[in-house]
Amino acid sequence: DIARAISGIIDEAKMTSKRAVFSIPDFSTFYTTFDLPPMSAQELPQAIRFQARQQIPLPLSEVSLDWSIIQGKPDDYQGSGIKVLLVAVPNEIINQYQEIARLVRLDLYALEAEVFGFLRSISPIRGQVAIIDIGAQSTTCSIIDRGILKLSRSFEPAANEIIQVLSKALQIDFKEAQVLNEKYGLLVTDKPGMEHIREIILTIVDSILREINKTIQGFYSTGEKSLELIILSGGAVSTPGLKEYFAEKLGKKIEIANPFQNIFYPPILENTLIKLSPSYTIAIGSAIRGLE
Repeated sequence: DIARAISGIIDEAKMTSKRAVFSIPDFSTFYTTFDLPPMSAQELPQAIRFQARQQIPLPLSEVSLDWSIIQGKPDDYQGSGIKVLLVAVPNEIINQYQEIARLVRLDLYALEAEVFGFLRSISPIRGQVAIIDIGAQSTTCSIIDRGILKLSRSFEPAANEIIQVLSKALQIDFKEAQVLNEKYGLLVTDKPGMEHIREIILTIVDSILREINKTIQGFYSTGEKSLELIILSGGAVSTPGLKEYFAEKLGKKIEIANPFQNIFYPPILENTLIKLSPSYTIAIGSAIRGLE
């Protein structure tokens, strides 16, 4: 039970604040971008809703919409138009989060898609950057241009599939497979019984890379420039050798997300926080929103 788990964490941490920002997984969120002709600020909301009806696979009565202008501006009749990022979340998902907040007696300060917490935690972002978050259930590839979200796409497989395929191939349980992945990952080893771990894991990692490449090539097809950097996040990025393998296959500079970069902490915690940081990117970004 999610509410019971959250209550347990709050009690154990002895938290006193009741304000909370909930982050909605990207696989529960619909993103799209579209172009509009030059128009006034008064005309814009109606035009966006019209486009939403064409592009969102649910009735508008069943979703909540949010949008931002990522290129151009209203009332500029000399410009080439307006590019809009539209985000839609099913009301059913929102109601579930509101109910969880009620059960644990939290004041729901905000609900937002995961990618926005991510952006906040690693700001500032300069140039064109791809952010790849390998979560437990899904992988999300988001492309950012000078701090503005241009594209976000979620897909399978993700971290759980890496462990499951390793568990099945070696006929061991899930926890044992996690330990082996954390120890050997994509490293080459000649230890008896462990020689094939790399090639087993690569069956899933290569599938993830194919989807990432598909997303990046789709971005390039719109006439955009080459990406300058790729940032990895999520628990799976601590897999030994994964960062180097991504750099080799994607041909780009790769960095691991560090959401603690703008947070003061005792130096004695540095090694621990560096190890944990990819798993806390979204949580820290959501917490920062509560301070804005």
